[in-house]
Amino acid sequence: MPETPHAHRSDEHPEVGVARTSFMTIPGSPVETRRQLMVKVSWMLLWMVYLLYPVGDLLHGGHGTAATVVGWIALTGFVAGYVSLVVIRSQAGAAPMAGRVVVAALVLTAVVAAFTLGTAWLTLFTYASVAVAIISPVRYALAGVGGMAGLTVVVGLLSHADRGDIPTIALTAFLSGVAMTGLQRLVATMRELREARAAVAHLAASEERLRLARDLHDLLGHSLSLITLKSELAGRFMDAGKDEAARAQVADIENVARQSLIDVREAVTGFRRPTLPVELAAARTALAAAQVGLETAPELVEAWPGLATEEAGALAWALREAVTNIVRHGDGATLCTVRADETWEGDGERFAVLEITDNGKGPGKSAPGNGLSGLDERLALVGGRLETGPGERGKGFRLRALVPLRTVPAPAAPAG
Repeated sequence: MPETPHAHRSDEHPEVGVARTSFMTIPGSPVETRRQLMVKVSWMLLWMVYLLYPVGDLLHGGHGTAATVVGWIALTGFVAGYVSLVVIRSQAGAAPMAGRVVVAALVLTAVVAAFTLGTAWLTLFTYASVAVAIISPVRYALAGVGGMAGLTVVVGLLSHADRGDIPTIALTAFLSGVAMTGLQRLVATMRELREARAAVAHLAASEERLRLARDLHDLLGHSLSLITLKSELAGRFMDAGKDEAARAQVADIENVARQSLIDVREAVTGFRRPTLPVELAAARTALAAAQVGLETAPELVEAWPGLATEEAGALAWALREAVTNIVRHGDGATLCTVRADETWEGDGERFAVLEITDNGKGPGKSAPGNGLSGLDERLALVGGRLETGPGERGKGFRLRALVPLRTVPAPAAPAG
């Protein structure tokens, strides 16, 4: 298959795109910028549909001028308090007392408005119930929501509201509060999962550092001890006038030092080389945060269990680069598909194929970036190649990484 031109650019790691989109996709993500806060408040304002009842009452309820002015002031203050509660809850380290004061003001406004302006204002209890669920601890949230539903019924009866409307309004307030309680629990669970995932990643990195430290200790400890010993021997031979023997020891010291340098480079290279299972897990996290689903076969990680280390590392780099492109440049993409396959070339050589496609807008006319160029060079070093271009039916973007399938031979069994 002829190679197609590179399309996407990749100047940054996938984590950059994750940081910019996580507040839109993961409930409970911390708000770090003003833009994130505006997006969160905008989503919250979409649920203000029940305020149509008090707005309609102010416009067509036949209230006097003073009552209408007071009603508009009360409604504006209620909405401002509700928005301020969202802002307070979004700030790190906010005092719990501030949220409680705002909720108390919302409940008081709802009660006074229902008594003075009429039944239409009972809908404010729906938002008051949600506010109570927001600030209440998990174990007290349902009790607080139930109390708000009961308060709605009491206020409705005392304000002589229509007996047929009171159960509907109270049930709406209760269900809205229960829904917010469930969302709060979901947010807490997801926050704990993110913290646990960060802790696991930290422990894995620490364990890998310890492994590298052990390897370097074993490598350098033996080599440096040998160099020290041979240096002492060379000095003794020189003192004794045995120049040839001393020269031989110096030559051995040089060989040991060269081999030590090779061993250290191999150990560090193995430490830095990515693996396909790790990159697949990272890709799932990055794509989920970018609102892109990941579709992959369960057996992908074990598709080539005996693939040589260098070739496997090149495929892992290909997966990382493809995910970076989707997060950074996959406009409109909602699905990423990862497939593993094998193919035979005309000369009879077998290749492992890793194919990553998305359903976005496609490559367009953008020039190839440094990421894809570097990936092409990585694959060429192991005898592979990179193919990029539009996906099926000309939609999306497809990246295919091919490496020779030279499996690692199994160690020979010891003789009996």
